[in-house]
Amino acid sequence: MNYIQRIRDLREDADCTQTQIAEYLGTSQTMYARYERGANEMPIRHLIALCQYYQVSADYILGFTNIKKPLPVRKHSRYKN
Repeated sequence: MNYIQRIRDLREDADCTQTQIAEYLGTSQTMYARYERGANEMPIRHLIALCQYYQVSADYILGFTNIKKPLPVRKHSRYKN
């Protein structure tokens, strides 16, 4: 499964319209519809935003895994926040 089908499925599962997701992304409904049809490639900033919105990993959207939940963020002890 590719990201085109995944973003459509995620939107429909969330009971959202293309207009609602487009507004969240800061783009037009027409452009978002083009992403779902595969007519335009989605910018990485929109991929990241969709991951945050749906609480899924980029790997899930891109079709590298069927596990929806993102991996927990690991904090490395040598890096202080």
